[in-house]
Amino acid sequence: MMTMLPIRPLIATAMVASATGLLAVPAQATQQAATPTLVDVRAAHQPGLDRLVFEFSGRAPAQRDVRYVSRLIADGSGRPVSAVGDALLQVRFRPADGHNRQGRPTYGPARKTYALPGVIQVVKTGDFEGTLTFGVGLARRVPYRVYTLTRPSRVVVDLATPYRTMPVRDYFLNSADYNAGRRPYTTAVTRPVAPPATAYGALQRLFAGPTQAERAQGLRFVSSKATGFSKLTIRRGVARVHLTGPVASGGATFTIADQIRPTLKQFPTIKWVKIYDAAGRTENPAGPSDSIPQSLEP
Repeated sequence: MMTMLPIRPLIATAMVASATGLLAVPAQATQQAATPTLVDVRAAHQPGLDRLVFEFSGRAPAQRDVRYVSRLIADGSGRPVSAVGDALLQVRFRPADGHNRQGRPTYGPARKTYALPGVIQVVKTGDFEGTLTFGVGLARRVPYRVYTLTRPSRVVVDLATPYRTMPVRDYFLNSADYNAGRRPYTTAVTRPVAPPATAYGALQRLFAGPTQAERAQGLRFVSSKATGFSKLTIRRGVARVHLTGPVASGGATFTIADQIRPTLKQFPTIKWVKIYDAAGRTENPAGPSDSIPQSLEP
């Protein structure tokens, strides 16, 4: 006669729970399986460097890829993504999410501008199938270092700023003054740019737009459908700015020209500003005067 051995209580309990669909997953295993979620993107200047921080809930992503690229491409769609800067750094995390269950971003705006010596913009380029990607527009291509910190989980990118900067002014639309009819409609903000190309740096920062704090104060960049500028020349007191994109006023009396002119005329070497559309047209290309393309007329 065969003797039946008793089933251990722990095993018996597991078998019953499995059969009834109530088998519990240990809390530690659940936490380990959770995809890290990005909760903040921030940047600040430290002595000799700009520090860019990506903060995650839970653990940091297992894979982190940081590299310079010639252009930014949106994950999934393959479309180009714009970012202001003379150098573009791509930062990719996997596995990672930047949204909640409702599909809303968990870290703030998809595009942020910073008033820092090196970091100009941080732009989301992908949040697709567990891969989270950002593009960073930089004033210059510089050495960088990537490392992680805990409590909370952070991926840090330190970017060297081994160059001198000087403050310049950028002029943005003040929406409260404009709505109230109080002239001038622009408000100046300060940006650090590296000499000697200070006018170029000021114009570049203008196209990057206001910071989040400045936007909270009602400042806006009116692009008039311009996507950027391809060339800036300064000769005999005349600055010539060649815009890109389908530049148009849309009937508005305030356009991108009202921000470009004061931004460039802060420099003693610039007395007149002539603005060209993407086809190279402006109303008064010669002579001592300001000029805009016909498309920027109201």
